[in-house]
Amino acid sequence: MKPGFSLAALVMLWCGVVLADSAPVLGYRLVASYPHDPSAFTQGLIVIDGKLYEGTGQYGRSALRRVDLETGRVEHEIRLSPKLFGEGIMYWRGRLVQLTWRERLGLVYDAETFETLDAFGYTGEGWGLTHDGRRWIMSDGTDELRFLDPETRRVVQRLRVRDGAHPVRWLNELEYIDGAIWANVWRTDQLVRIAPDSGQVTAVVDLTTLYPSSERVEPEAVMNGIAHDAATGRLFVTGKHWPRLYEIVIE
Repeated sequence: MKPGFSLAALVMLWCGVVLADSAPVLGYRLVASYPHDPSAFTQGLIVIDGKLYEGTGQYGRSALRRVDLETGRVEHEIRLSPKLFGEGIMYWRGRLVQLTWRERLGLVYDAETFETLDAFGYTGEGWGLTHDGRRWIMSDGTDELRFLDPETRRVVQRLRVRDGAHPVRWLNELEYIDGAIWANVWRTDQLVRIAPDSGQVTAVVDLTTLYPSSERVEPEAVMNGIAHDAATGRLFVTGKHWPRLYEIVIE
């Protein structure tokens, strides 16, 4: 480690998130924590009507599930084909939409029964997914976000994400909150807040102390999962193979 740099700062520099640039670093307050399935390789996380929905990854283990938020108990689950690696999810007008990693396939389900209703293709990889009420917003692990028309599923806009002049790469799980796009940055414990009109990072939240790396079972047990309950304003985060789901307030 270079003198004068924390591990978190070095990781952020590696990923393209440069603290020395324009984005302020915000703090957080832990409100509560809840049980979370430590076997879940969390790829997507949303809250709808007080219920937690989670998309998990890995070949042969990918799933879509509805979870009781307070207890972590899985109430309903379907498994994806072993040939599919599940990624980000979102809720859209009574349906759940789930991406896959390298298979270039999106799946559309009935939000209540999880019956598969539709599928669609896209180019490149699928990572995170959210929407702004008009367009679907998709990440692919680069510094670019793609905006899709919900009807045609075609890309209508591409947005490069920058912290000042520096590209912010490895954008992963997404959530649209109060007019801004929030994203996990892969292999870090940072969230970034992105202005959807300019692509500029307007804030960084460092959650390194939330679940210490010394307690994690493997290097891939990184933070991934942001869920905002629009009805109550509550915000939840977790990670791959994390045993807890955390409710936080960003300050």
